[in-house]
Amino acid sequence: MTHSAPELSAQARAPRRIGRFSGSLREIVYGGNDGIVTTFAVVAGFAGAAFEQEGAAIAGVVVLLFGLANLLADATAMGLGAFLSSRSAREVYRSERAKIIVAIQAAPEAERAIAAQVLEGKGMPPEDAQAVAERFGRRPELLADFLAQQELGLADPADASPARDGMATFGSFMVFGAIPLAPYFVAPPSTQLFQASVLLTGLALALLGVLRWAVTREGLWRSVIETVAVGGVCATVAYAVGLMFRL
Repeated sequence: MTHSAPELSAQARAPRRIGRFSGSLREIVYGGNDGIVTTFAVVAGFAGAAFEQEGAAIAGVVVLLFGLANLLADATAMGLGAFLSSRSAREVYRSERAKIIVAIQAAPEAERAIAAQVLEGKGMPPEDAQAVAERFGRRPELLADFLAQQELGLADPADASPARDGMATFGSFMVFGAIPLAPYFVAPPSTQLFQASVLLTGLALALLGVLRWAVTREGLWRSVIETVAVGGVCATVAYAVGLMFRL
C-alpha cells in the first residue's frame, strides 16, 4: 500500500510516546519483586523456624493468615508510597522549573551560557552548542525544561500519572506476591508445601525477569538472572532469620 507525501510527512512528524506498560515497568518490577520476596519471607520464616513441628495443618493456616495479612497491608502501603513518590517528583520538577524560569527572566544570557556548557559537556562542538542555546533562549519554557532535565537531572513528569504508578505497584505486588502462597491455597496441609513455595517463588522471579526483558529488550538471560538473584538473596535472608528461631 502506497502513501502520499502529506501522509508520510505527517507520520514523520508524529511524536514518539512511551507505552503505558513501559512507562510503569519500574513500578511493576519493583512491586512484583517486593511482593514475591515479602510474602515468601512469611513462608520461609515459618519453615526456617520449623513451625511445622506443631502440625502441618496448623502451620498451613498460620502461613495463610500471616501471608494474606502481609500481602494486603504491604500492597496497600507500596501502592500509596508509589503514588506519593510520583506526585512528589512531579512537584519537585515543577518547583525547580519555575525557579529556572525566574532565573532566565533575570539573567537570560547567563542561563543560555549554562545551557551551552551542558551541551558541550555532552560532546557538542562549542559553536553548535552556542547556536542551540540561543534558539532555546527564545522560548524560556523550553530552556527551563532543558536545564531542569539536563543540568539538574530531573525526569520530565509530563506523561507521569501518580494514580497509574500507584495502581501498577499495588496490582503487581498483589499478583506476584500471591504466587508463593499458592500451594497453601490449593493443596492439603503438608510439610512439602514449603518446597512447592520455593519452586513457585523461583518461577515467579524468573517470570518477572522475562517481563522486564520483554519491555527493555536488554538481554533475556541478564534480566532473568539479575531478577532471580536479587529476589533469591532476599528470600535466603528471610529463611536464615527463621532458622535463628528454630526450637
